[in-house]
Amino acid sequence: MFNAVASSRKLTNSPHQILFASLIGSTIEFFDFYIYGTASVLVFPKLFFPASDPASSMLASLATFAIAFLARPLGSAMFGHFGDRFGRKKTLVVALSTMGLSTVAIGTLPTYHTIGFVASLLLALCRFGQGLGLGGEWGGAVLLAIENAPPNKRAWYGMFPQLGAPIGFLLSGGVFLLLSRCLTNRQFFSFGWRLPFLASAVLVFLGLYVRLTITETFVFQKALEQNRQVKLPMLSLFRQHAKSLIAGITVCLATFVLFYLMTIFALSWGTTMLGYSRGKFLLMQLFDVSFFAATIPISALLAEHGRRRVMLWVTLLIGIFGLVMAPMFTAGTTGAVLMMGLGLSLMGLTWGPLGTVISELFPTSIRYTGSSLAFSVAGIVGASLAPYIATWLARSYGLQYVGYYLSAAAVVTFFGLLSIRETRDYDLISSERLEDQGNQNR
Repeated sequence: MFNAVASSRKLTNSPHQILFASLIGSTIEFFDFYIYGTASVLVFPKLFFPASDPASSMLASLATFAIAFLARPLGSAMFGHFGDRFGRKKTLVVALSTMGLSTVAIGTLPTYHTIGFVASLLLALCRFGQGLGLGGEWGGAVLLAIENAPPNKRAWYGMFPQLGAPIGFLLSGGVFLLLSRCLTNRQFFSFGWRLPFLASAVLVFLGLYVRLTITETFVFQKALEQNRQVKLPMLSLFRQHAKSLIAGITVCLATFVLFYLMTIFALSWGTTMLGYSRGKFLLMQLFDVSFFAATIPISALLAEHGRRRVMLWVTLLIGIFGLVMAPMFTAGTTGAVLMMGLGLSLMGLTWGPLGTVISELFPTSIRYTGSSLAFSVAGIVGASLAPYIATWLARSYGLQYVGYYLSAAAVVTFFGLLSIRETRDYDLISSERLEDQGNQNR
């Protein structure tokens, strides 16, 4: 039902402007984030860490990959505070700028051969900046979409910033694949790897232009009119909504573990232990990421009829997938392609409604802070160390234990979903059920 609030809605921005602004920003952020992830496997172990022990260099590089996830909660707290106090639009502009500057800086860094251990420290510092930016970007991009959406289309609108993940991955993987095809190995490690980081400056300027042309979200404007803001969103979150925060973290967990096993860990293991060439495995991943992108709209449409039910079924399938992942991965090229295709299809089905589900758990006054922090902390637990833990498990106990790790994460998420309410029928402004509000308005 659209109720009185929905029927009186007057958007300054058209739906196309809103959806494109939420999509373009998240695409740029995820592109920047993924080119680091790809380089942390293909480039950084050789150029930013001692070359005497390749295995230790790989683990050290994956550890710097994890730094951004540790920075995300700080970014969520900082940008969430300003987003809940002063508005979504201004905060999103600053978050995108922070991510962009950090990414471009990576493309200019001297290597370990030039300045030694200082190069590793500078790389870690830039990665920290990426984490700060993404900590504020994701939540704001989702709110930009769902806080401007009609009540019966919030999952559909909230799907658009989520599409930034597969699009950003396709762009980042495509760039590295193109460089691998067009440059010699020596040229690639000499200067080619820097090009994606430097080129992100163009995308950031485009994103900033689009973000600056939009106005504040409808829901936040109504919150300002009704004086619903709180002075310290973080304090209010922990005092009054800690249960929702914990639930949001657990709901995100399996999604993070699944994605980083299918991308970063798979790329690392495939190009080292399984003997695939860099170009071939990137091509395999790019093909499979298309399934990720294709299933996101499907899950959003399904979620309009009930978010919790869709997420529960997909999480159950993720747990089962963990039990068959290892034998598929080692069954030759066909098996590896099927494994990643199935895993990334499940990823799309859980990723599509995730932003909407997490955001709807919190009231407007702390929604930016709450949704961003839940997402960021889940990133620490489920994503930051996932490639590292998976590599350690596979080397120490065998590849099947990586699958068990995924199944265990799915169990945690399943119980997290059982602990939350269905949020489809709740109004974002009043936090009341739409049908109840409709009865009051009669």
